Amino acid sequence: MATVRRARRPFVERAFHAWLARTLPAGRTGTLPLGDDVAAVPLPRAGHLLLTSDALVEATHFLAASPPRAVGAAAMAVSLSDLAAKGGRPAAALLDLLLPPATPPAWARAVALGAERMAARYGAHVVGGDTKAAPVRAAIGALLGTATPGRLPSRDAARPGDVVVVTGTVGRGGLAAVALAEHPASPRALARALAVEPRLEEGEALRPYARAMTDTSDGVADSAWLVAQASGVGIVLDEAVLPWAPGLADRADSAAARRAIAFYGGDYELLATVPSGALAAARAAVRDVGGRLTAVGRVVRGAGAFLGRGPRRRSPLPRAGWDPFKPRAPGPGARLGPAARRGRR
Repeated sequence: MATVRRARRPFVERAFHAWLARTLPAGRTGTLPLGDDVAAVPLPRAGHLLLTSDALVEATHFLAASPPRAVGAAAMAVSLSDLAAKGGRPAAALLDLLLPPATPPAWARAVALGAERMAARYGAHVVGGDTKAAPVRAAIGALLGTATPGRLPSRDAARPGDVVVVTGTVGRGGLAAVALAEHPASPRALARALAVEPRLEEGEALRPYARAMTDTSDGVADSAWLVAQASGVGIVLDEAVLPWAPGLADRADSAAARRAIAFYGGDYELLATVPSGALAAARAAVRDVGGRLTAVGRVVRGAGAFLGRGPRRRSPLPRAGWDPFKPRAPGPGARLGPAARRGRR
């Protein structure tokens, strides 16, 4: 009699995160919900200790030809973006490298220098880490940060009536991914796919006014979904006012194509919800640090995240298309660059 084999269920990252939140004590007692951008530990009379880490893996997040300094800088910048989403600042960094034995020492040195330079831009330094042999190269950046006393803007704090705001533009990461797919050997495209500008100043400026805040590592659409689900509300983004990245209109010959690029991910801006009465003050605070803040939607009663196209037209926002656990051939067809960011913990 033939044995019937039960198909293996694929690993689903966010289901795993939900299990962690149900199982680990921090899921019930942490300062921030387990699964938020960072973990937070209260410090008596001194604010909060913030911890976060991120991994970039060759053939998934970068290519063999990617500039190693850009790999190191990106490994640190994506964790800096997590700190920005809570209004924090970095204090110290760790860098772990997983390396096949044949890796040239110069590659590892360049990654470390790129990570140090990025951390130093924001007042921190790489103070340690680890190296291990592995089948593929990977760089893991971890940060210890701090936040001043006061409430941290978690993903689960949005309330109906809040205004949804974003820093910067929408679609930068998608444009970088398109350029890399078209020119996989271009040094400029390889570096652009790893370029991240963490919005630390904007995060600090927004924190006093934001109820909920997260970074747009997986795109503004997916970030809206994360906040809506965590907060138990609905979020509607107004397509007419989204601040499209320069050049997006030139690369998309239809609204559908524009959305596919714009919601691809990898923008590393901040999405926040603020009470309507605090919008003007929030805009002024971000402007004072040299940033840009755009009101792009609203929080409503209900559930889900939607794209509004006129007063009565509304459709569900797409979820992040990236799943690092789905098998695919490595190379330019894979999701490359920090745009490939997963969820949290």
